[in-house]
Amino acid sequence: MAYDPGAIDAALAAAVGDEPLLIAELRLAFAEGAVKALASMEVAQDAEAWRTAAWRLKGLAASFGAVRLMALAADAASGTPGDRALLAKLKRTIARL
Repeated sequence: MAYDPGAIDAALAAAVGDEPLLIAELRLAFAEGAVKALASMEVAQDAEAWRTAAWRLKGLAASFGAVRLMALAADAASGTPGDRALLAKLKRTIARL
């Protein structure tokens, strides 16, 4: 799955129209939310906390059309809690936002 940097902007433009400042603000809020969800995954003390944070990240990604991030979060939700390789992939994907 390739990362499409325009997908998030296209989803935001469809939602709010041609408002560059609002799009930038919403994009920043999305990135901050993704970072927080990932941080919750990193400190999850049990499988339930891990899954909850992964689902939160998946929902956030879906809301913004971030398909790659959504797929990785879905993998995390159904995978092994604390999976370091998956956390690294999530970090790289979020850093590209």
